[in-house]
Amino acid sequence: MRAVIYLLTFLGLGFSIGVPAADTFGPASVPPREKSFRVGTLKLTALHDAQFVIANDGKTFGMDAGPAAVSDVLRVAGAPTDRITLSVNVLLVRTGRRVLLLDSGVGEKIHGALVASLREAGISPKAVTDVLITHSHFDHSGGLVDASGHLTFPKATIRMSSAEWAWMQKQAPEEVVKAVAGHVRTFEPGSQIAPGVTSVALDGHTPGHVGYELVSGDSRLLDIGDLAHSSIVSLEKPQWTIQYDNDSTLAKPTRRATLARLAKDQELVYAPHFPFPGVGHIVADGDGFAWKPAVP
Repeated sequence: MRAVIYLLTFLGLGFSIGVPAADTFGPASVPPREKSFRVGTLKLTALHDAQFVIANDGKTFGMDAGPAAVSDVLRVAGAPTDRITLSVNVLLVRTGRRVLLLDSGVGEKIHGALVASLREAGISPKAVTDVLITHSHFDHSGGLVDASGHLTFPKATIRMSSAEWAWMQKQAPEEVVKAVAGHVRTFEPGSQIAPGVTSVALDGHTPGHVGYELVSGDSRLLDIGDLAHSSIVSLEKPQWTIQYDNDSTLAKPTRRATLARLAKDQELVYAPHFPFPGVGHIVADGDGFAWKPAVP
């Protein structure tokens, strides 16, 4: 029962998924894909894992605005007005002798393509040294274990904020917590996790949600985790309530302030739920923001 509650909670109660798959509460399968690029001397690779298609029914996006208002935003952007499509992507970082994954995708049990995408990039799961979790929602931590309940990345240290680990132990299936517990190392937001990789507090989505800032020379990239989900709705209307945020009153100002800073600084952004490969810039657009894809 706990496993079912975990899945439904992190999909979102009332989450309506319009996917061409039989599994009502699962993401659509995608073929493996990888896209490599550099930030300074860091070699990064975006890995495709899955895709969600969410009905525009007022239960997930724009809960305080309504489907008609969401439709208007989607229409102006030239997107279908009855649904919002989200990718699930994972970022691979190679720095020195360390091979890092930023998040772990949805997992093998629900047909995530992360391991296949990783192999497309020439990396074995056993080569991964660290998995840096932005937060413990299933589409970011589900890939920590395989379909048999064993560690997907057996030699990796799993890193997440102390607040997030405390919350995950209460929310995640017992078998998942048991499988990963001996491999988890926690940190406080703001800590350096690896050379050139620093955690950044992004408050409100979950109790210990963080992003990761990558720095090499004068080049920078921020993995925003779930600061923003839709490359259209979340940016145009950052003040709208989204069901996934654990503390909406905190998440909304965090979202707007961070997006404003990114638009001003033009720092490169990695957004796990934006269209693959999820790399680009935030730009100011009227009272809101817009997405400008750009792979270095």
